[in-house]
Amino acid sequence: MGSATATLKLYASLSEFLPAGAVKNEAEIEVGKADSIARIIERYELPERLVHLVVIDGVYIEPEDRSLRILSPGEVLAIWPPVAGG
Repeated sequence: MGSATATLKLYASLSEFLPAGAVKNEAEIEVGKADSIARIIERYELPERLVHLVVIDGVYIEPEDRSLRILSPGEVLAIWPPVAGG
């Protein structure tokens, strides 16, 4: 059986944390049955202070739900840092 993958998209300053082989701001990542959003954030060593807006397939995930929400194969996880300026 092949590995299950999802898409990780990192925006702005977070894009430097994408794994090798990433194209523009996204990469295919392997996901397992226990890979929560929090675990993926940890795996790619994203600084907590820069993980601001987290969306799966266009749906916002509250910070308190990130350790519970499992990323399923085929889903797209997008993460933005806080937006500065005004």
